[in-house]
Amino acid sequence: MDAVVGGGGLLLLPALLVAAPGVPVATALGTNKLAAIFGTSTAAVTYARRTKLDWGVAGPAAGLAVLTAGLGAALAGAVPGSAYRPVVLVVLVAVAVFVLARPSLGVVSSSRRTPRRVVVAVAVAGLGIALYDGLIGPGTGTFLVLAFTAILGSDFVHASAMAKVVNAGTNLGALVVFGLTGHVWWALGAAMAVCNVVGAAVGARMALRRGAGFVRVVLLVVVLALVVRLGYDQWVAG
Repeated sequence: MDAVVGGGGLLLLPALLVAAPGVPVATALGTNKLAAIFGTSTAAVTYARRTKLDWGVAGPAAGLAVLTAGLGAALAGAVPGSAYRPVVLVVLVAVAVFVLARPSLGVVSSSRRTPRRVVVAVAVAGLGIALYDGLIGPGTGTFLVLAFTAILGSDFVHASAMAKVVNAGTNLGALVVFGLTGHVWWALGAAMAVCNVVGAAVGARMALRRGAGFVRVVLLVVVLALVVRLGYDQWVAG
């Protein structure tokens, strides 16, 4: 799922918090980053081998994201375990409405790439979304895909390719900070990383083979399902 449209952390992070009640949010985030960096890197390499990447956007954004996500990770300990759900819920609902209201978004490339839009895309991805990834994390890949699609007019496949490169940068920056501060379960994260590599390779190939229309459908299904899941966790399960 993460290799196709992002959002793997929206499943993995709650699973870690449920499986280990009382675990510090920073430790759950750090363990997630260890697994995720292998998955995002595998997906990025798979996309790069099979499609044309806009390195003029993905490269600077990824480099900036390493530093910004590291800053977010340094602040992550201040966020309580229940804080991320309402924030992610609001953003996900906005994403679903945005995509549903624009049926052609991301299905066909509309080529709105200008120097100004490139700067905006790099800033949004490398600063705003990267800070969010280090601080909270879940849904980063999905937000990157939407950012590149909305700002640059990329189709979902090429947006996903760029998103994986930037997401690898955010994961690296956050992982370094979490590792240095002792907030990583290395054995568990390494085991999950093996599964992430396999899943990312399969997901990236599936997105490339089936195209932007398939990615759009998966994106909507994932976003809506996660809204229901997080809404249940927030108001029913507590």
